[in-house]
Amino acid sequence: MSKNIFLCLLISLISLSCKHKNETPNVSGIDNPLDVVKLVGDKLIRDTPFKYRLVLASPARQFNFMQTIDFTRLFGTGEQGSAYAFTQLNSAEEMEQQIELEHSGGCRIWLNGKLIYDLPGKREAVFKREERSVKMSFRVLLKLNKGTNNLFIESRSTGKQWIVSLQPPSLKGSVTEQRTYPVIGLAGIPDINAKIVDLTNWLILGPFDKPLDDAELLPISKGEILFGKMFHGINGQAVTWTIPKIEVLGDVIDPKEWGTNYNWNYHNGGVAWAMELLSEATGEKKYNDYACNFCDFFLNGKDFIDFQVNTLHEYNSANSPFLKTPLLDFTLAPSNPFIYRLRKEKAFQNRELYVSFIDSMMHYARYEQTRYPGLSAYTRTTPEKYTTWTDDMFMGIPFLVQASQYSADGEARQFFLNDAAQQVIDYSKLTWDADANLFRHAAYSEKPELKTIFWSRGNGWAIWAVSELLSVLPENHPLYEDVLELFNRHVKSLASLQGKSGLWHNVLVLPDSREEVSGTAIFTLAMARGVRNGWIDEATYKPIVMKAWDGIKKQIEPDGTIHNICYGTMCSDDVNYYLNRPFYDNDTHGVFAVLVAGIEVSKMTMGN
Repeated sequence: MSKNIFLCLLISLISLSCKHKNETPNVSGIDNPLDVVKLVGDKLIRDTPFKYRLVLASPARQFNFMQTIDFTRLFGTGEQGSAYAFTQLNSAEEMEQQIELEHSGGCRIWLNGKLIYDLPGKREAVFKREERSVKMSFRVLLKLNKGTNNLFIESRSTGKQWIVSLQPPSLKGSVTEQRTYPVIGLAGIPDINAKIVDLTNWLILGPFDKPLDDAELLPISKGEILFGKMFHGINGQAVTWTIPKIEVLGDVIDPKEWGTNYNWNYHNGGVAWAMELLSEATGEKKYNDYACNFCDFFLNGKDFIDFQVNTLHEYNSANSPFLKTPLLDFTLAPSNPFIYRLRKEKAFQNRELYVSFIDSMMHYARYEQTRYPGLSAYTRTTPEKYTTWTDDMFMGIPFLVQASQYSADGEARQFFLNDAAQQVIDYSKLTWDADANLFRHAAYSEKPELKTIFWSRGNGWAIWAVSELLSVLPENHPLYEDVLELFNRHVKSLASLQGKSGLWHNVLVLPDSREEVSGTAIFTLAMARGVRNGWIDEATYKPIVMKAWDGIKKQIEPDGTIHNICYGTMCSDDVNYYLNRPFYDNDTHGVFAVLVAGIEVSKMTMGN
């Protein structure tokens, strides 16, 4: 009987046994860790289409993200054109809300019949993507009444662009801050079909060769809209109210609550990287094919993503962060499978695309990513300036390690290795808690008194990054002993917090916190590496690794489903934020950690 047939029979027997006992089936009976994670890899292959489906652009009902009126898509770019857009904001209370604006040409805005913004002139709209928002050039204060408010915009064409965008300011400070947003749309306007209300938030009027006079403007700005009335447009052409061009977008297929396997982000890039490692460990090409499909999907689809973002102005469309969003989650971390393939495969069909992409990422890593003042550590501008996230040890350092192995230039190789080592030390200055011997989730430069939480996966990101560095850092490197000592102190503290089931708790120091798989899997892979490489004592830590792996297997079903993975998490000093985070099945934050944990446990137990 072949090994694969035997494994299938064993899985069937496990499932039948669990059903008989009214339990969720798991893979506890499978001894070989690679056989376990192959089930997970096979599920990823089955479930991931790497293609888009066509959908209608869907307007957001809460005014909590960018709203764009693109007159160009409807009218072209007439040199002297004027056009108008109308919507309503419904507020649950009287409130003031500052909004950000970006527009081409001149722009005027009325709120409830009062002119609140007037900027003439010819200018091009400039949109700059930031970490979690788009930067805009202008501000205006909306003083909203309780109930319905009428918002009326006049826009002038530049001959090249004809666009107005507006958004609430990006969220700063604590992620637990509650902010009230008005509802935007046409639902409060009489005599509009509900299907139109579902399609768009805006009514459009134009184009005109010159602005309307006050006698026509002021009633409209107060919400007096008469359908069936004709206006004299450019060259005397009759125009009346219409709606913007409704765009058709490419979107991912069958997203879950937590996302999909092929959104552009660090954990899906991590899955592709893990599948490359699984292919090496098993000798099975299909897992590497998955990783190649992931990388090619984005490289080949870059122009499509760019079209949706920069031509259709759908800044939140599928995979828009691929366009070099200045955040490690969307730059270095998801690039790991690309650089890994370049390191391992010397010739493949579209290698030059990979080389160009990775060259840009290495430049970003060295010269563009924000660093903490006076230190090497990567830092962020969200939720506040120079917020240093422990997560970013993993988001940046493994890529630096790979760059040190990939670069053909000796100086660059040494720079990336030294940078990775120095960043470990610098993060330990910023987010390490010497009393607990654990990493806090983040540190606020401007509010150092606020202490974030000992989050499980955050500590996992840290120790995973350190284990990647130790795997290549020469023992004679000036920082080797310091990095190894940090690893040992971290491992010792983590081992003392392991739960009876073998899993660790989502908030590490709170035994009542829910047990969680992703952090557990990362601790498992790091300790297994430590045992195998002699960084930590085998007699002490191998039983801890095996207990953890047994606990993980109880969370995996025979079809590859993985339970109890914490949803993506911002940073906060409020422990309840972490205690109340939802858990999902198959969230890729945990899937790729489980894949690598199985590979490392296999290496440890098989002596590879």
